[in-house]
Amino acid sequence: MRKRASQTHLGRAGRALAALLTASGLVPPAAAQVARPTANLAAPVRSFGRVSYDARSLMIDGKRTLIWSSEFHLFRLPSPDLWRDILQKMKASGFNTVAVYFDWGYHSPKQGVYDFSGIRDIDRLLTMAEEEGLYVITRAGPYVNAELSRGGFPGWLVNQRARARTDDPQYLAAVDEWTSRIDAIIARHQINGDGKGHHGTVILHQIENELSVTTASQRRYMDHLYAHARADGITVPILHNDQGRNGYWAPDSSPVAQVVHGPNDLYAFDGYPGGTCTVQGKPTRNVGAPDWGFYGPGGAKGGASASPDTPGFLAEFGGGWFDYWGSNGGYDCNAIQRGKRFQRVFYGTNLANGIGIQSFYMGYGGTSWGWLPAPVVFTSYDYGAAISEPREIREKAEELKQLGGLIASVPDLAGMVAAGPVAISSPDIQVYHNKSPESGARFLLVTHKPSNGQSDDRFTVTADLPDGRYTLPLRLNGFDAKWLVAGVDLAGQRLVYSTSELQSAQTIDRAGLLLLYGRTGEPGETVLRYTSAPTVTVLEGKAESAFDAAKGDLKLGYIHDGRTVVRITGGGRPALTMILADEKEAVRYWRRDSAAGPVLVRGPALVRSAASAGATLALTGDTAAETPLEIWAPKAVRALRWNGAVVPVEATATGSLAATRPLAGPVPVTLPALDHWRAAEGVPETEPNFDDAAWQAVDTRASASITARPDGQPNMGMDSYGFHEGDVWYRGRFTGAPDAKTLALFYGAGGSGLVQVWLDGVFVGQDELPAGLPRPITTGGARFTLPTASQTPGEHILSVMVRNNGHNWDLDADDYHKEARGLISASLEAPGGRSFGIPIAWRIQGQRGGENLPDPSRGPANSGGQYGERQGWHLPGFDDRNWATAPLPAVSARAGTTWYRTGFDLAVPKGQDATIGVSFGDPTTPRSVARYRALLFVNGWNMGQFIAHVGPQRTFPIPEGILDHHGHNVLALAVTSDGAPGDALEAVKLVTLRTVKGGVPVRSVAAPQTPAELK
Repeated sequence: MRKRASQTHLGRAGRALAALLTASGLVPPAAAQVARPTANLAAPVRSFGRVSYDARSLMIDGKRTLIWSSEFHLFRLPSPDLWRDILQKMKASGFNTVAVYFDWGYHSPKQGVYDFSGIRDIDRLLTMAEEEGLYVITRAGPYVNAELSRGGFPGWLVNQRARARTDDPQYLAAVDEWTSRIDAIIARHQINGDGKGHHGTVILHQIENELSVTTASQRRYMDHLYAHARADGITVPILHNDQGRNGYWAPDSSPVAQVVHGPNDLYAFDGYPGGTCTVQGKPTRNVGAPDWGFYGPGGAKGGASASPDTPGFLAEFGGGWFDYWGSNGGYDCNAIQRGKRFQRVFYGTNLANGIGIQSFYMGYGGTSWGWLPAPVVFTSYDYGAAISEPREIREKAEELKQLGGLIASVPDLAGMVAAGPVAISSPDIQVYHNKSPESGARFLLVTHKPSNGQSDDRFTVTADLPDGRYTLPLRLNGFDAKWLVAGVDLAGQRLVYSTSELQSAQTIDRAGLLLLYGRTGEPGETVLRYTSAPTVTVLEGKAESAFDAAKGDLKLGYIHDGRTVVRITGGGRPALTMILADEKEAVRYWRRDSAAGPVLVRGPALVRSAASAGATLALTGDTAAETPLEIWAPKAVRALRWNGAVVPVEATATGSLAATRPLAGPVPVTLPALDHWRAAEGVPETEPNFDDAAWQAVDTRASASITARPDGQPNMGMDSYGFHEGDVWYRGRFTGAPDAKTLALFYGAGGSGLVQVWLDGVFVGQDELPAGLPRPITTGGARFTLPTASQTPGEHILSVMVRNNGHNWDLDADDYHKEARGLISASLEAPGGRSFGIPIAWRIQGQRGGENLPDPSRGPANSGGQYGERQGWHLPGFDDRNWATAPLPAVSARAGTTWYRTGFDLAVPKGQDATIGVSFGDPTTPRSVARYRALLFVNGWNMGQFIAHVGPQRTFPIPEGILDHHGHNVLALAVTSDGAPGDALEAVKLVTLRTVKGGVPVRSVAAPQTPAELK
């Protein structure tokens, strides 16, 4: 029996969540599409070796470059071979850059101890990015937030009394310890080179994240970070990411007086507009895209205008949204909410406003495995991202590929400025009209007015374009936008305008190849400029053409329906092949480069690479089903290989080579049933005769916690004793007395945390912190009525287990990550709540070894203080033959933690890439009636926590490398329950979440297999 006594919230982090849920500083679009001078077009060029910039854009080797980036975290995918899979998918999805956070705590279990090997090999990740042709934005902290426990700070920093994110010397010394090591790795991979002849692809470097406190102490701190990075050899431009569009830490060179200046070279900010999903998990479109830049209201703290001498830079823009304990499951909804069409409207509005550096958070979210998550989030960090947690390319990634193809095809988009206004026949439509000052090329973004409009509009846009005044017939049906280019030279052609969107422009053997697309069933119109009448041949589909000799304009008219292929020859220009497609058809194409020249590939679910040798083109990629294969390539290519196998081809009338038979798709993956379970009780700490002599005695040592405890109480916080992750146990001895009837506890456990209490081996009860959507409750108080045995003379033993579901963020630089975890206070009370002076002598035990890791390969986030974890029961080589057999679903449960183990063999077909998950109970509902929680260990790796009655996650993807797809695997579950009827483990099964034929080679991740291998 117990009742709740008190509770606290996540403070600033919760308020930040609420603010972000209401669109994070969202500014409505201006009523009229009139550009404002939010960039100083006369600003000088600043050079940092091969990277330079002015007010309009970043430049690499002197060439204006539009940075199109998405985020990936190596620490959320603990299978290094699969990092290449994600990077290849990002590249294929149109991105030219990857942004990467680094988690300080992931690499440092103890002050002075750092690990950059295995799953923490940053050098390997940066090398892979270079090999895959991606630029890199490094975001090294020291604070990253990222929905990580402590925002990425290491556990040991919680015990530092110095205020974090200030210029306190003790904190700066700790920061330097981290940055000196991480900077040395990053410096080797900079595009400017390492001084030894190697040039990587790191182009930008971030030194702090979302620091919204701007006192003199923080300024000195920022100065220190900047100077230290430069001293460590960082030579590329340096930035800070502003938490919203506030104008914090704009470069000292900024002429805007009202902003907060800092030592950074670039000003960057983040934004997550776009509405939220409803409680029922349905997407909404309740806001329009913000105008942050040319077309916005400007102002002293107006985003890009906070630093008019540097290019517009969104270091994070919503590529999805994270989900919370206790929700109804929002990732699929977020994939739609910030998915197809959202990207056209919102990302396009950013581009039109002069935001020439955009990075989308997340590109791949992954898994907050083990004890990585902050209190608000559960294990899955899918994020509704373009690449799902099981590594599936979502529909939104296909749209990103199309937009990225436009950016790659038209370099003139980089450094655009606003052009003149256009005439629009409908008041429900707005057009952003930009131009390249150098070439005159035009970019027209066409959206509803407001941009989240849902109507079906047919209208015209009349504009003065480089080749004359033209009227474009257009349609917008529902929430949508169109990215149109005009007056541009590409692939040897002059594109006057097109009402279709451009996905690819390539020159192959001096002939042009254009891929344009539109909405199915809608008409398209493309005008090209020639010196004389060309010859137009329709090779496939239907299209009409007319030549205006006075202007030299060739106008093509067609319907976007499947595919139309047109060849144009003569007219004073090289030959041109035009592929005019609807969206469904267009997403089947992939742009790649090879030594023989550019290629365009149609058919597969993914094309990873293209390599040529002699007359042979070797492609690698994935097929999700049987699929045709067609390529447009240089004439020198006469033979084709797919994933190493010869593919017979024949020439087609469209100038392509087509496979004479389809590529094979995957075959079904057969999964074994999970049976032959064995079980063992896992709470010997509750027994009165348990030997706790080796445990640390709780004492009055100094504490850095911000959580006050009552006078006279010892320091019970788990962090003070070197235990920072997962569960912690306490055993307390006291002498029985008549008034010892109630135990009052105050504890810190993070979101959906837990405390369980036993007296002399008898279960007394438990208390759980509610999910508290979207503001998790992270500490709580509870009173437990003790059995009458506590009132009898003699020694009695309390056993208390606290589950710590993560430390708070430090978003406000207020040391909130130092809120106490574990027990904060414990006292015996008489009836009426009166405390009395019976002392309790406590001992504490958490993660085996504390900060001295017994399993450095898996690292500090892998395990906590459960008895089975300390004994190695989670490891695949543990001998469980003496455990009792146990059927699932379980008929009943005992209070405390029960361990279950089973083994199974997998035989995923060779040459297939699958993602296999572990699923609990009924997958159609986000939560169970049964109240229990389970830690999931796969081959010794803690791949997440399932809380049945909280949810919403029921299925846990397990990456290959952790899971052996071609051998034996061991699954272990630490199931914690209150022992009440029905609160027992439900059915557990394996599920195939995705499978394709293809993939990348994956090796098992090396780590201890048996308890004897632990240190």
